[in-house]
Amino acid sequence: MGADFEVIKSSGEKVKFSLDKLRSSLSKSGADNQTINQIIDKVRDELYNGISTKEIYNRAFALLKKKGGYLASKYKLKKAIYELGPTGYPFERFISAILKYSGYQTLVGEILHGQCVTHEIDVVAHKNGTTTVIECKFHSEEGRNCNVKVPLYIASRYKDVKAHWDSKPHNTKLNEGWVVTNTRFTEDALQYGKCAGLYLLSWDYPKNDGLRDRIDRLGLYPITVSTLLSSREKQFLLSRDVVLCRDLIDDVFFLDHLGVSDIRKEKILNEVNMLCKH
Repeated sequence: MGADFEVIKSSGEKVKFSLDKLRSSLSKSGADNQTINQIIDKVRDELYNGISTKEIYNRAFALLKKKGGYLASKYKLKKAIYELGPTGYPFERFISAILKYSGYQTLVGEILHGQCVTHEIDVVAHKNGTTTVIECKFHSEEGRNCNVKVPLYIASRYKDVKAHWDSKPHNTKLNEGWVVTNTRFTEDALQYGKCAGLYLLSWDYPKNDGLRDRIDRLGLYPITVSTLLSSREKQFLLSRDVVLCRDLIDDVFFLDHLGVSDIRKEKILNEVNMLCKH
């Protein structure tokens, strides 16, 4: 039934409505089949030609929220990554945190010498005697993809840093440059990045190992997924470098500092604990 409708993506592109995509995004929240079917039935009844995917998402989110807060939080993940903005700095901290939980030692905003000029690198990561330089391309607007100019620019920076690194004695070997974005890469960007030997990481690339997969696998949700914290509270936490939900479990000082009541604090920590279990 839903296949008869055209929906408008955040990029402005018109596509046929896909029931499977909606089902897939709901199942990633951890909701059971009965809940998913109920939500799909309600959303499908309210579809109209030219509805935006954002509107469909908002309606599904509202229905999920009624079922259980933490499920809605997981479903909200993509939007929550956009909320790390408007600057790219919290996103860099977030990527650094994900790598730390994958066994890397990380530094954010490191200055590295190149053969020609010095470069401020978003994240420098060390693991098993190797060093990786990571550049993060954050978009705070939906529908903006990462084009070929980004890996082109980053490949030249990586080449300059590596040339200097290899000419000096170091404890680790610089062997990889990464480009990370919270959106998607264009086909040209993917083609050039792979050809230039860069590792590309986006919302859903590489397949089964993109940002969304890593976040779900490691239980590393940004605090912006919370349905209970206000925008002001989230911005305060981000300004104090608290980017992960699990940071709140380890340190409730910040919630106390915000003057959150004991009842609200219990609800927030319960939501956070449910999210971080995996």
